[in-house]
Amino acid sequence: MAIPFPNYPFVLIFLFAPFLVLQQIPCDAATCNDCFIHSRAAYYPNSDEKGTEVGACGFGTFGAKINGGDVSAASALYRDGVGCGACYQVRCTNPAYCSDNGVTVVITDSGSSDNTDFILSRRAYAKMAQTKDLAATILDQGIVEIEYRRTSCSYPNNNIQFKIDESSNYPHYLAFVIWYQQGKKDVTAVQLCETGNLTCKLLDRSHGAVWAVVSPPSGPLSIRMLLSDVEDGDETWVVPINNIPSVWKAGDVYDSGTQV
Repeated sequence: MAIPFPNYPFVLIFLFAPFLVLQQIPCDAATCNDCFIHSRAAYYPNSDEKGTEVGACGFGTFGAKINGGDVSAASALYRDGVGCGACYQVRCTNPAYCSDNGVTVVITDSGSSDNTDFILSRRAYAKMAQTKDLAATILDQGIVEIEYRRTSCSYPNNNIQFKIDESSNYPHYLAFVIWYQQGKKDVTAVQLCETGNLTCKLLDRSHGAVWAVVSPPSGPLSIRMLLSDVEDGDETWVVPINNIPSVWKAGDVYDSGTQV
C-alpha cells in the first residue's frame, strides 16, 4: 500500500517559491544604468599625449590637464555641449591586451573618427592596456573595439570652480565655464542671481560648457546650477557657498566652495 506523502512539505514549497520570485524581482527589474555599451575609440595623434587646449567644450588649457590628461572627445555623447565634463569608463575588449578596468575619461571636446564614440588622449588610450608594453599594441591599432558606461566624476581635492571666459567684458558681458563638474549628472541649466535682492536670470549656453549673459546683474553674484539625471529624471538645483565678486575679471577663476 502506498504511503501518503505528508502535506506540509508542499505548503512549505508553495510558501517558499513566491519568496524566491520576490527575491529575484529587484535584479530582473533593475535599471541598467551601469551596463556597458559597445562602440569604437580612436586617439588624438598629438605628441604631448594629453588633450587639446582648443576643444569644443571651451575648457582651454584646463581641458588638456584635467583628470591628469585622461580626457576624450565625443561624438553623439557631446550632446551640443551638455556632455562636456561628463565622465566615462572606457575599456577595449580584446582580452589579449586590454585590461578589465580600462580608463576613466572626461569629455572635453567634440569629434569622431570612423564611427567612433570617443577620441581619447594618447595617455588615456594607452591606459586601456594591461601593461605599458602592451600599450604600444593598442596604439598601433589606431581604432579599437570598446565598451563604455557613464560613471561619476570625483575631484576630492577640488570644489566646483567658475572660470571667467576671456571673451567677457565687465560689466556688459559675462561668460564663464564650469570646472570640476562632479557626480553623474549633467548641468542642464544655470541661473545668475544678484545676492542683494535675489533677482535671478536664466543664462544661455554659449557653446560647449560656456554659459553667457548680456548685461549681467550688478553686485556679488550667485551662480546656481541645475543638475539633471537623464536616466531617472531626477533634477537638483545646487547653490554654491561662495559668490562671484561684484567686480569680476576675465580670466579669473572663482572657487564655489561646493562639492557635489
